[in-house]
Amino acid sequence: MSLFIRLIIFVISLAISQSVIAGADKFVLGPVIKSYGKHAAVQQDLVLNETAKLKVAFDISEQSKAGEVNRKIETLARFINMHVANGIKPENIHLALVVHGKAGFDLLKNSQYQAKFQHDNANAELLRQLMLNQVEVYLCGQSAAYYDLDNDMLLPGAKMALSAMTAHAVLHNNGYHLNPF
Repeated sequence: MSLFIRLIIFVISLAISQSVIAGADKFVLGPVIKSYGKHAAVQQDLVLNETAKLKVAFDISEQSKAGEVNRKIETLARFINMHVANGIKPENIHLALVVHGKAGFDLLKNSQYQAKFQHDNANAELLRQLMLNQVEVYLCGQSAAYYDLDNDMLLPGAKMALSAMTAHAVLHNNGYHLNPF
């Protein structure tokens, strides 16, 4: 590849990386979960009804890197923080996290997690904070059986469902809507 083409690729890459980083300082923590769930203020065209009750189920199957926070789990903290920051009462936000596949390892008690990955479970405090804020956490029992996980291995408050499919069906019947992200 010619020097000119490499230079152009470098300049384009630099421009793209700078534009991605440019707005990062606009993201803030809180107001509910102080250490997780950064969000940004935006000028909205979709008006939020401050009395709305939000019932949302999130689904994850990807495990975080050992010792790192699972960004998919942190999404729930962002959801809570950004909606409370925009006038929704915390008691009107009802979230559920349905976990399956290898993401089940992110629900392990620290001692279990350390034994398997030689790192602390960076998700433990995040999950504790989420559960203190009405988030229900369900592990797919079928995934748990496949990966030899049982109820006693899970962080306090995490619950076992028959399956992720079952958890979603029950949550749907209870008025929860599946978040597509």
